[in-house]
Amino acid sequence: MDITIFQSFLPTTDPEASLAFYRDVLGFEVRLDVGEGTMRWITVGPTGQDTAIVLHPPGVTPGVTDDERRVLTELVTKGSYFGINLVTPDLEGAFARIVESGAEVVQEPTDQQWGNRDAAFRDPSGNLVRLVQRDA
Repeated sequence: MDITIFQSFLPTTDPEASLAFYRDVLGFEVRLDVGEGTMRWITVGPTGQDTAIVLHPPGVTPGVTDDERRVLTELVTKGSYFGINLVTPDLEGAFARIVESGAEVVQEPTDQQWGNRDAAFRDPSGNLVRLVQRDA
């Protein structure tokens, strides 16, 4: 079987701030930007890779009530709804740039008992982003 991850979805409560973060801080390229205002879907991904993240409004699935949408948005902004793991060959350098951007730090670079060295922070919407060191 030949299966590859193509897109993952990550909710955003502020499309402009998320676009600036993923494009300008993490260096992802913008592949698609559709809609407007808070009803906007932005596809970003690392240059040279097919894998992408679709930044989308939380709770826009048909049938979601206003109360459910409110709860989903609260979970996103608390950082307890979605998250993503990224990998880099330079954890210290990437982490310093992310801290410089003003992102909320959840965990400084740390050696984990399972063998990874990683750090964690929140994107502008509150999503947990874990950054893992990739050995060269």
